[in-house]
Amino acid sequence: MMRAENMESLEGVRILFERNLPDWVRRAAESPDAEAFRRKVMEALPDGPPGGNVEAALRRMAGCEGQTVRELSRDEDVRLETLSLLWKFLAGRLGDGEVSVDFALDAYNLLLGLRSGPSGRPDRHDMASWMRRWPDGMNAAVMEVRKANKRRIMELLVQKIERRQSVAASRYVFPPGIGAEEKMAMVEHWWQDYRFHLAMAVKTPAELNRMLADSLDEETMRLYRRAHHKGIPIFVTPYYLSLLNPTGTGYDDTAIRSYVLYSHGLVDTFGQIRAWEREDVVETGKPNVAGWLLPDGHNIHRRYPDVAILIPDTMGRACGGLCASCQRMYDFQSKRLNFELESLKPKESWNMRLRRLMEYFEQDTQLRDILITGGDALMSRNATLRHLLEAVYRMAVRKREANKLRPDGEKYAELQRVRLGTRLPVYLPMRVDEELLDILRRFRAQAATAGVRQFFMQTHFQSPLELTPEAREALRRIQSTGWTVTNQLVYNVAASRRGHTAKLRKVLNAMGVICYYTFSVKGFEENYDVFAPNARSMQEAAEEKAFGRLRPEEEEEFLRDFGRASSPGVFIRDFCAMKGVPFLATDRNVLNLPGIGKSMTCQLVGIAADGRRILRFDHDRTRRHSPVIDRMEDVYIKESKSIHRYLLQLREMGEDTAEYAGIWEYTEGQTEPRFPFFEYPEPGFRITSRFTNLDIEG
Repeated sequence: MMRAENMESLEGVRILFERNLPDWVRRAAESPDAEAFRRKVMEALPDGPPGGNVEAALRRMAGCEGQTVRELSRDEDVRLETLSLLWKFLAGRLGDGEVSVDFALDAYNLLLGLRSGPSGRPDRHDMASWMRRWPDGMNAAVMEVRKANKRRIMELLVQKIERRQSVAASRYVFPPGIGAEEKMAMVEHWWQDYRFHLAMAVKTPAELNRMLADSLDEETMRLYRRAHHKGIPIFVTPYYLSLLNPTGTGYDDTAIRSYVLYSHGLVDTFGQIRAWEREDVVETGKPNVAGWLLPDGHNIHRRYPDVAILIPDTMGRACGGLCASCQRMYDFQSKRLNFELESLKPKESWNMRLRRLMEYFEQDTQLRDILITGGDALMSRNATLRHLLEAVYRMAVRKREANKLRPDGEKYAELQRVRLGTRLPVYLPMRVDEELLDILRRFRAQAATAGVRQFFMQTHFQSPLELTPEAREALRRIQSTGWTVTNQLVYNVAASRRGHTAKLRKVLNAMGVICYYTFSVKGFEENYDVFAPNARSMQEAAEEKAFGRLRPEEEEEFLRDFGRASSPGVFIRDFCAMKGVPFLATDRNVLNLPGIGKSMTCQLVGIAADGRRILRFDHDRTRRHSPVIDRMEDVYIKESKSIHRYLLQLREMGEDTAEYAGIWEYTEGQTEPRFPFFEYPEPGFRITSRFTNLDIEG
């Protein structure tokens, strides 16, 4: 049966309805109004329990028809009128521009799926074929292109250093009288120093184009000039630029390019971007939307009882580069996060503030997990990071000592998990130097005596192409300190192509990395271009990630043996081979809901006139939430893009959209169980049920 993702006009979709679904056209023609059509829809559905997701979705949409709901991300009313619009379309009663092709295609594909049943699921052969499409950064042909890239970029860096010879206090200058070969040798040496890449990072559109061999087209350059004029930071390290492929032939670098190059939506909306994470909007003395009272400033972000994010007032408020889909673009817009590295060196006032922030963790009854991020935790200098981790250790000791005086049932949660959030193993793998390794080892040994049992370096690899020999060595060195490396992926359009994320999991596993989350892109119009619908994330989990799932007894076996392995990568490779899986499906595909948290428990309740799906979400019931959750109504989210627009993007990338035919059928999701590795350890005592730093009434 012909699918309709390639139809470009309402009339074309109308022809498809008449050819393949004439009974639905007849029902609309026989209905004098939208309510009569809604009743006919209900009559057309089989009696009894829903026979599948599509049938259940149609029942829900019929039941919700005419309701007005509060869309949480935009905080605006949205009327659910899917069947009314469909009736108008099929009965020929539409006004000009009342619905889009995107709307008509979604309705057509849902009804077609109701009649023809679920699409066929891919098999292991399909999966293997898709994964082979995506080379990793250790591929010989890829490394050959990058070798030439590096040479060309180094030559440009020589010219840049020659122009800035007079810059005061710069450590990267050439001594007088040396020749071209000696200059290249010095740049080659400096290339291994992460500070060199920060000092030489690209910050202007013209330099970006030069570093990419003048390969950016004029439209992209105009966009970048406008971005620069609007104050959107441009910051890309020479190392990361060497990973892109400016030749136009060879490997497909669309995925990594999409994290570097800005979109029209981002440039158009920068300056008016709103915080998707509504709990990050804090007013002094008032609780955030999750009910938590926070110290003054913007150092602590909190949604859940167990964990809070710490963003230090250091160079950790910068990154090794600005990802185009960054969840904290709102903070870059407000300049709370920036790339003014000299100004981000910690001030004397930071030491006083850090003591107050540690008191917040120490005196909270429930906090047992601290995620130090930014920005990027590893952007802080070694001395600064050592001081910060020392403060965390002392706080953990004090909290544990105070607990000795509290009776069982009234004890506070003690610190069990410390995480450092970083993308520097991707942007700047040379950041993992001997001094950093010593800091990590010493802190792990110290903190273990204070009850901390989980030490996670939380990375952000987005593509197999980012797993280079340099990145592999950085990961190996981090793991040698006893820290576990986990990974989070932002699931944008390029990364959502068939087999791409599966291959990333496989390559990460081979390096001993355990995948943690696969996040749907969140945000508003600034992320329109890179947003992949949640239906695709659900499809990926069911049709690709599913091949890596373990049985409960296999998960227990993994947990028992992983901690004893001398080489995490070798152990995971051998374990996967023994269990007959291509990778470990340890991550959860989720959307970060404003003020609610991570979830993929959702149902389709409507399709907007522009084709964007309206989903009703429930929170993740497998984890603890703020008590404010009990007072919240259903969460409605209107997605940033229709499925049709998404498929058109895939087609422009060279994808065969027939391989995604089943995407329309993913109308409801369920948050996946947490992989046991990521559960908190049992504390060995009863924690008080009392909450501190909470004000629900406020």
